[in-house]
This record gives sequence, C-alpha cells and structure tokens, in this order.
Amino acid sequence: MQTHPPFVYLASQSPRRRELLRQLGVEFEVLLPPDTVAAEALEALHPREAAGAYVRRVTGLKLEVALTRLALQGDDGVPVLCADTTVALDRQILGKPADEADAARMLHALSGRTHRVLTAVAVGAGAWRGRALSVSHVRFAVLRTADVVAYVASGEWRGKAGGYAIQGRAAAFIAHLSGSYSGVMGLPLFETAGLLRAAQARRQAQ
Repeated sequence: MQTHPPFVYLASQSPRRRELLRQLGVEFEVLLPPDTVAAEALEALHPREAAGAYVRRVTGLKLEVALTRLALQGDDGVPVLCADTTVALDRQILGKPADEADAARMLHALSGRTHRVLTAVAVGAGAWRGRALSVSHVRFAVLRTADVVAYVASGEWRGKAGGYAIQGRAAAFIAHLSGSYSGVMGLPLFETAGLLRAAQARRQAQ
C-alpha cells in the first residue's frame, strides 16, 4: 500500500487535468511549455491520420519535449505526465474550434449523432515510458439552433476539442455516454492511476 502520493510533473495547461489529478490525491507541479506557439505546432494533424494515431503521437511528442527540458535542468528523475484529447466524428477529427463559427459548425455536426472522444496519456521518467489510450462513445441529443447559439455565446467551447466541455453546460446535450467520463474531460483516471503506480514502483525499485 502506497503511503505517500507520488510526485509528478503535469505537462499541461488544462485546469481540468489539474482538478482530476487532485481527485486522485496526486501531488504534482505544473510544467508549462516555454513556447506556446511551438506547443500548438505539435498538435498539427498529418494528412489522413487516424484519430487514435494522432492523439497518441501528439501526447508522445509533448512528453519527449517535457522530458528533454527537465533533463537539461538536471531534474530527469521525476515522472512527467502528458495527455491529449481529441474528438472524432466518423473519420473526421474535430480539434479545438478556431472561432465561434467553427464551434457552431462542430456542434451542429455532433447533433443527434454518436462520436468518439479519445484521450491518450503518457508518463515518462528517464528512459522509461508508460502509455494508455481511453476511447469513449458519446451520443448527443438533437440540438436546436437556439441551443447552439446559447452555448457558443457562453464561450465554454474555447480551447475544447469538439467545441464542448462535458463538465459544463454541454452536459445537457449528452443523451448517452459509454466509456470514461474523466477521459472525456481530458484525463482518464483509471488509466492514469495505473501509469502513476507503475512510475512510482519503478522509482522505489531504483
């Protein structure tokens, strides 16, 4: 039985991921990217890239960037946690909306349909890597135009894959969810807890 929560660097600016890590009782420090533009460039989609491959690749790239920074600082023994979430409607990847019109377009596309929410998680320390992928299926109710207009006006869609946040007003749109609620939020707790246990066991064995 672990008596102390593991320490980990969280390489993410997401307040939702911080909230979820606190829910696990994990002690962490946020590791912000030195260059926001460079961080966003990592999320560029490759042509014909599948959603699962995309989200795993982006998460892995973010992890390697964070680990390289820590190694240069001489602090490469502490585990680093990265995650990335994307929404897929059939074969189309819906990332973060560029503006209000893009957010409205995504919501109308999701209306009355089932989509996938994929969150990849990666933990690394030294040469060790642990990875997991959570896939959830979410069905939206049929949205009225007034629903979409009001939601877009709320601004809650900003910075959210697929243009919505399940933990906010958009919860009223969700008719059914199969999978991980926390994964749809941005950090699947079951998979994350397993990776952190593995990282902690590795540290204790050294």
